[in-house]
Amino acid sequence: MNNLTKRIIPCLDVKNGKTVKGINFENLKTIGDPVELAKKYSSSGADELVFLDITATNEKRKTIVELVERVAREVFIPFCVGGGISSIEDIKMILAAGADKISINSSGVKNPEILSDIANYFGSQCLVVALDAKRVDGEFYVHINAGKKNTGIKALDWAKEVEKRGAGEILLTSMDYDGTQKGFDLELNNLISNAVNIPVIASGGAGADSNHFIDVFKKTNVDAALAASIFHYDTLPIEKLKKDLAQSGIKTRI
Repeated sequence: MNNLTKRIIPCLDVKNGKTVKGINFENLKTIGDPVELAKKYSSSGADELVFLDITATNEKRKTIVELVERVAREVFIPFCVGGGISSIEDIKMILAAGADKISINSSGVKNPEILSDIANYFGSQCLVVALDAKRVDGEFYVHINAGKKNTGIKALDWAKEVEKRGAGEILLTSMDYDGTQKGFDLELNNLISNAVNIPVIASGGAGADSNHFIDVFKKTNVDAALAASIFHYDTLPIEKLKKDLAQSGIKTRI
């Protein structure tokens, strides 16, 4: 799917109530307060915000609903929350706390039925499936549990499956490129965005170079691009990125 207007989405990876960032899903460093960062992004031109409680699944802990409420009070853009969500009840709580969409990763792989249930109950527009993909012997495979477990499922097959089950969007993270700041994984993003008819959000690898975003929008069919470190540290402010995209003929919401 390839909408005319492309979206820029900052991501807040949250652990123990703090925003963190790592490289290839490892060596997490604390960056700051998610509420303050969310407020900054909402006022600086971000199109949406993604909030991932990244250790919720591994620690068998639910997403921090209270923190979601505090973030939701500060943002006026669509807000997606993920991490440890495994039931309709979890989702009701998160949406009641102010989120617009939820992101499902590990629990959807373990129980694909839940994706159909969520789409039927809340609508596809509410369901974002996070797909963490890594190259293994030249093929892309889905990984779960914060990237620690290879499911043996091919990323291409899973993308088609989640679309069939009613996902409204795929948040596609390249584990190979995550945190490297060398640009998005064009091969992976092309493979998945050409195979499905729902929006794909490219994630993993964005550096402080607007050309990374220009490349992923011009060379693949993704609808949005997500990044964390470069926005957190202001090495590439969203306002500057959107100007550079406009100069390259790529439309975003200003």
